[in-house]
Amino acid sequence: MRRVGEAVPDAGWSLVVPLKPLPLAKSRLAETAGNGLRPGLALAFAQDTVAAALCCPAVREVVVVTDDRKAAAAMTALGARAVPDAPGAGLNAALAHGARTVRVAVPRARIAALNADVPALRPAELARVLAIAGTFPRAFLADAAEIGTTLLSAAPGVDLAPAFGGASRERHRASGAREIVLDGVDSVRRDVDTGEDLRAALALGVGPYTARMCATVPSGSAAGQGSHPPQDSRTAPGAGDPSPWSATGSQTRSAAGDGD
Repeated sequence: MRRVGEAVPDAGWSLVVPLKPLPLAKSRLAETAGNGLRPGLALAFAQDTVAAALCCPAVREVVVVTDDRKAAAAMTALGARAVPDAPGAGLNAALAHGARTVRVAVPRARIAALNADVPALRPAELARVLAIAGTFPRAFLADAAEIGTTLLSAAPGVDLAPAFGGASRERHRASGAREIVLDGVDSVRRDVDTGEDLRAALALGVGPYTARMCATVPSGSAAGQGSHPPQDSRTAPGAGDPSPWSATGSQTRSAAGDGD
């Protein structure tokens, strides 16, 4: 896993990941996991998302925009760069701020906004999406429901112009961004807002942080049904820990069979 400051090719992508303060995140999961576990699930989703993104060979860095100190520390431990949500004006303002922050250091950076709630993310699938995205000035990937957006990209010198939230697929399309239509990238499209979404992510196979959190959810709930801890003895990755991802882009996972 890459760490902050490690040299990477200039052609790589800078990913911007927005993350709400944890007590406010994933409100629609309260019915599934309760308000006590909901912030932990939100953090786990982000940890698995960022850990996988950092292991994608096409990614040069991940910048997480958040005002949550606990989340910022966790993202930094993974090797991401955490920046405060200076605008404090919602999701799209946070993403625009993250993009500007990236281009202060790398003016010609290729940028992609990625949801923080894709815990089944696989680096190889992300690389395929970014390869297609790189052929257009702006491009986006619709979520699994084909209503929202999980990834929006901008080529060097092109404004990201994010329009996430609700029916963002149509807004991004109307803004001139090219929709990426690609089979076999379910892990990049599978965001998690509801208990049903979480069951679908578990079926794909989530990363170790989400798997451990789901193991603490009562078995009768949507998150607890069929979930179990990772099937090896490794601890969740952090500073100094080995990555759960192999060089081929597969992950040791626990499998069971635009977010808020």
